[in-house]
Amino acid sequence: MMGDPTWDEEDEEGDAEGGDGAEAAARRPVPRTDPLAALAEAAGHDDPERWWEDVVEHRAPGDGSPAGALPDGSGAAAPGAADPFAPFAAVAEAMGALRDTPGGPATGTGRDAVREAHMRLRIRAARKEYGDAIAVVCGAWHVPALDTGATTATADRALLKGLPKVRTDITWVPWSHRRLARRSGYGAGITSPGWYAHLFHAADRPLERWMTKVAHLLRAEDHPVSSAHVIEAVRLARTLAAVRGRPAAGQAETTDAVRAVMCDGSDVPLALVRDRLVVGDVLGEVPDAAPAVPLQRDLARLQRSLRLKPAAPERELDLDLRKETDAARSRLLHRLRLLGVDWGVPAGDRGGTGTFREGWRLRWEPELHPRVAEAGIWGTTVLAAATAKARAQAASARSLTDVTTLAEHCLLAGLPEALPRVMRSLADLAALDADIGRLARALPALARALRYGDVRSTDTAALAEVATGLALRVCVGLPPACTGLDADGAAEMRGHLDAVHAAIRLLPDIRGLRTRWGAALRGLTARDRVPGSLRGRATRLLLDGGRLPEDDAARLMALALSPGARPADAAAWIEGFLGAATGREARQDRSGGLLLVHDERLLRLVDSWLAGVPADAFTDVLPLLRRTFSTYDTGVRRTLGELVRRGPSAGGGRPALREDGAPEFGAGLDEARADGVLPVLRLLLGSGHDHREPVGAGR
Repeated sequence: MMGDPTWDEEDEEGDAEGGDGAEAAARRPVPRTDPLAALAEAAGHDDPERWWEDVVEHRAPGDGSPAGALPDGSGAAAPGAADPFAPFAAVAEAMGALRDTPGGPATGTGRDAVREAHMRLRIRAARKEYGDAIAVVCGAWHVPALDTGATTATADRALLKGLPKVRTDITWVPWSHRRLARRSGYGAGITSPGWYAHLFHAADRPLERWMTKVAHLLRAEDHPVSSAHVIEAVRLARTLAAVRGRPAAGQAETTDAVRAVMCDGSDVPLALVRDRLVVGDVLGEVPDAAPAVPLQRDLARLQRSLRLKPAAPERELDLDLRKETDAARSRLLHRLRLLGVDWGVPAGDRGGTGTFREGWRLRWEPELHPRVAEAGIWGTTVLAAATAKARAQAASARSLTDVTTLAEHCLLAGLPEALPRVMRSLADLAALDADIGRLARALPALARALRYGDVRSTDTAALAEVATGLALRVCVGLPPACTGLDADGAAEMRGHLDAVHAAIRLLPDIRGLRTRWGAALRGLTARDRVPGSLRGRATRLLLDGGRLPEDDAARLMALALSPGARPADAAAWIEGFLGAATGREARQDRSGGLLLVHDERLLRLVDSWLAGVPADAFTDVLPLLRRTFSTYDTGVRRTLGELVRRGPSAGGGRPALREDGAPEFGAGLDEARADGVLPVLRLLLGSGHDHREPVGAGR
């Protein structure tokens, strides 16, 4: 018998299936209140959880109070203070009284009657097989109805007659404290499972041991908590319990004491205590011999062999794919994600550019067990199930992006037998799709798949051929697709431009792919009907790739910022040229500001154009420029501001010119300050080098 008598939400909302008349009325759910809340109210308590603590959790046999007695007349005392079953008997008697009370919580009617009839039949079957040495685990509300002598088996079968029969397989699923604390779905609604687990296991000094746990947790999170805090918190909790008339300090008293003594009155560290201790991350276990689908057994075998134990707390896992064990772990996690079992979630970009490292966040939830069982329809092993599902998804795919993503997943998961079917679907869909936007969205996933295939030693020749053909089609169709776009269309196409450029850098240079891509970008820079943001972005990509000389970039900028250009178009060109990349490349591309810092000709062009923008157009241009420059690092923005403040001429006259005739911002090289670096250079390079040569020599 469980102390918290909970029931399914569907018991309160749904109707029973089939039947009419009296049988239908018997199966129809009847609203009812919480029976323990009714007992607590009868005892003069407004909180059923606190009442349950007082009468059950804090009154163990032999503590000087009658075990199982319900104080204030709310229940009968159990015979014998040393009887461990006395509290159960007392609660069962109280539940029987509640069920017989007119106007109180609903009696055993509605769907409960059907459920309880089935329970009695199962109890009779268990007694017939095992005798009387059986235990029944159920909600306390059902206990009075489980007396098999009160009804006959014939009556119970008659009540169940007419219900539809459904074939089911039963297995045990490990439950977690967090799942117990949920009220939605099939959660038990026990708000403090970690606290009650502590009371169950701490046979002596439960309060002192609990405060010690809290202190350990807060110390681990760098909160200053000492043993003196523990002693004072225990004293305060006991004092509060005495003032409130409770037999022992309960959860409310310990929470108040922890807040006042260890958390300095703040609820922020107290929320950590509730999350980690009051609720907790404990995950149960089931015996190996428990019934399980074949896929679950294969997963358990892989978890043992790869030393990946499922656990409720979230943890980080860093994998080095050059190691066989880590590579096998990566394949397992990717295969499970393909099957819809999200035990691990990729941790995202960790700042590196290597392909041999992966980061994961692992957290095992009880609901993953049913998902594993559902995935068992695809195969009896994780490898076979993932392969079968990948093939089925490839056969039913209608989107090119979905197939390219699936191809990437197959390479990451190590599914070579599924790749041929995926490649056929990919080639078929790519041949029929003429939309440049969809082709551009599909290409990056293929490029990443090729990149990851190298480190996993996977044969990707067929994938490379398909990806190259896709990229060549993008090169041909990109310039016409970029013509005549509005602002929203240009913004979307700019993201495609960045993604395709990054993808082509990862693809092998087959059939002159990079040359043809450079020609496509040059075609964009020369088309007047292409939006300014795309022309500016194409110019920047060519400049970064070494396919456009700096003089040509300056000439294109001068044309875009000429007095005849509309200020909004010029600002869009600047945003495309100097703005950060979009999508996956956005975190790495913050170099637009550095380009202005080191190329004074471009800075002079931007500065001159901005100074000449008419006042009536400046307010329209400013938001676009602010968005562009806000992507730069703080140091870059500070350097640009200093350069602009000093201006291109120190004397305020004509701009200072460098040797090549370009205007120069700033005061030039300070040789005296540069000479101060020489002692450090001698120390770094060794005393054998002669650094007495003037700084400007050899420049």
